[in-house]
Amino acid sequence: MNKNKIILFVFYTIMLLFLASCSSRKSPAPVVDVQGSIPLSKKIRNSIKATQYIVKKGETLYSIAWRSGIDVREIAKINKISPPYEIFPGQKLNLTNKFVPSVKKTLQKGKTYTEKPKVVKKPIAQIKNQAYGKNVVDKRIDINQKVRKWVWPTKGKVITYFSSTQQISKGINIAGKRGQAVLSTADGKVVYAGDALSGYGKLIIVKHNDDYLSAYAHNDHILVKEQQTVKAGDKIAKMGSTDADKVMLHFEVRFRGKSVDPMKYLSK
Repeated sequence: MNKNKIILFVFYTIMLLFLASCSSRKSPAPVVDVQGSIPLSKKIRNSIKATQYIVKKGETLYSIAWRSGIDVREIAKINKISPPYEIFPGQKLNLTNKFVPSVKKTLQKGKTYTEKPKVVKKPIAQIKNQAYGKNVVDKRIDINQKVRKWVWPTKGKVITYFSSTQQISKGINIAGKRGQAVLSTADGKVVYAGDALSGYGKLIIVKHNDDYLSAYAHNDHILVKEQQTVKAGDKIAKMGSTDADKVMLHFEVRFRGKSVDPMKYLSK
């Protein structure tokens, strides 16, 4: 075998090996958000980590609190916003006390000192339950005691469960059929209904009382409006796949702004 033939043989051998490796290689599965197989990077962009935020069209104080993981009452207090917490596009919100000006007081000798704003906490036994218009005793034993009734938000198999360790799994996913009824899990008021939260599709957030919120994502059609009162079991949406790769309901529960396992509230 002459030199030219050897070179050609080596060249074709290398090319065949290269093509074989390309055809057998599998692309790595993208990192996805369990809320609906949305890229994780998109979910991260949807979260608010800044200390200040500019309100965008279609947002409510509840949707902003949801994204930031902060109790809506805390944001309202920092920004001196009274119920029903009306905000407007372009409004700047502080998400931390860092930007709240301190109060200067004058001592008798003419000197001044700085006093930080005081945080007034309500006694646990006298927490106001706005959903039912009466005071209730919170013994921190029964997590359901401030909500009269919890019902399943839809029928179907739970395909993804809550995780306290994974940032992207803060609720449950329930498989179903397009158009299937989505129900309010408890009595309350709709505080957000729209599609401004990327990664959730057509989303509904219901306030059940001062402490509890629930969310219903990826709906095909929203059947309620903001500020509408709903009862446990009321049909509020039709199941869909908006911002998801399959038809399902993503369901979350928040307690004082923090994600909690919905399965602790729903009957087995």
